[in-house]
Amino acid sequence: MAVTSGIAVLGPVEGRAREVLTPEALQFVAALHTSFDGERRRLLGERVRRQEALDAGELPRFLEETWEDDWSVPPAPADLRERKVEITGPVDRKMIINALNSGASAFMADFEDATSPTWSNVVEGQVNLADAVAGTIELETVDKTYRLGPSPATLMVRPRGWHLPEKHLEIAGAPASGSLVDFGLFVFHNARPLLDRGSGPYFYLPKLESRHEARLWAGVFRAAEDALGLERGTIRATVLVENVLAAFEMDEILWELRDHALGLNAGRWDYIFSIVKKFRTRPEFVLPDRAQVSMTVPFMRAYTELLVRTCHRRGAHAMGGMAAFVPSRRDPEVNETALAKVREDKAREAGDGFDGTWVAHPDLVTPAREELDRVIGDAPNQLDRLRDDVQVEPEDLLDVRVPSGQVTEAGLETNVSVGLRYLDSWLRGTGAVTIFNLMEDAATAEISRSQIWQWVRHGALLADGRPVTPELVRALGDRELDRETPARRLFDEVALADRFVDFLTLPGYDLLD
Repeated sequence: MAVTSGIAVLGPVEGRAREVLTPEALQFVAALHTSFDGERRRLLGERVRRQEALDAGELPRFLEETWEDDWSVPPAPADLRERKVEITGPVDRKMIINALNSGASAFMADFEDATSPTWSNVVEGQVNLADAVAGTIELETVDKTYRLGPSPATLMVRPRGWHLPEKHLEIAGAPASGSLVDFGLFVFHNARPLLDRGSGPYFYLPKLESRHEARLWAGVFRAAEDALGLERGTIRATVLVENVLAAFEMDEILWELRDHALGLNAGRWDYIFSIVKKFRTRPEFVLPDRAQVSMTVPFMRAYTELLVRTCHRRGAHAMGGMAAFVPSRRDPEVNETALAKVREDKAREAGDGFDGTWVAHPDLVTPAREELDRVIGDAPNQLDRLRDDVQVEPEDLLDVRVPSGQVTEAGLETNVSVGLRYLDSWLRGTGAVTIFNLMEDAATAEISRSQIWQWVRHGALLADGRPVTPELVRALGDRELDRETPARRLFDEVALADRFVDFLTLPGYDLLD
């Protein structure tokens, strides 16, 4: 890697931030940026060109290139051979401690969908993770002292997606890649300490749309390993398949990352969002209420079964989707109904061959694990279930029919309410919010606002025959937030503008400190 000069830190560097933003760490990040940002930008341009082709009527297909059949990813490291339940959440100190103590197999510390990327959140998150790796993390509050227990979950980290910048760090006069900042700071400070503790630098990679974007990450991993004196394949990653285009290249994505690949994850909420986004000009892709798009509808079923088949063919873990329910301390009846649905969802995933699943709350770890154990038993995974019975055609991944699906007034009201409440929280610096007993993050907020855009664009009719119009959406929004608040203005921009905004976090980021 060529090390560049001209690194400018535009955010405050105070207190323990100095431990993270050392000259050596910044030079490491700058070297990654100098080597790979040009290709990152080129690939973002490819996304634009691909979208233009989809808008013109093109549909995705499986690649026709001939790929080797006789290969597999390396075996998982010892502390990730069993991944039956993984918990996810933001990188704040209390969440990290509670998640690591939750009894889950692994904890994914999330700089992306669950973290509002304020400068303080990004830097403090790195401090918190370094303390977690060292085993010294603790938090003293008025009511309680939080410390790590004796058997913490295995730590994994999700950096921001390729599309997101880090405006507080400029390299050669340009904002750094948020992905490379999050990855680079963490791996620079923690790769060796993790290895010394018998673990390793493990990552989740979000928002990939093609094998070429996976190839870019593989290049970053190799460069980081070389610069830090790590053996090839020390850095391992699971890819979130949360974009419909990536679903057509799952095998190729694993191939590009092969020395570093751990598996694939069915990122269900962003996947639904991607259907709306990628086919936004097509009336035949209009989806009903979010609550009606279950994991058993045709396109979601095809996507998840193909993911399991692809992973197990290559010896890679297939990880299931998120259970977003947050138990209520005051309403046992709500809990009973929701937990039954969580168990049903996890039993289906285990039956389909998934090796593990995701939850958003510590109280869900035990019921989720029980459902995985019923199928997998004492084995760490079910990689031996090859699912050769699964045959998925391109049309299956694009069959968005939802039996009896409707766009309802209640569904519209929920989308408006969730979208506005989440954005209001996100702009205040909190990226994971409990709304209506569900853990909402940027992915679910994307569904809310993109569905509204889609329904308005295509004149969707409510069950009572009324069309979804901007005026109706604004009237519902008036019940939640004043039109002059930053969150309301942002929501109206990403839900009602003539031009579809690819990610709400891009205009939102301009409003953050």
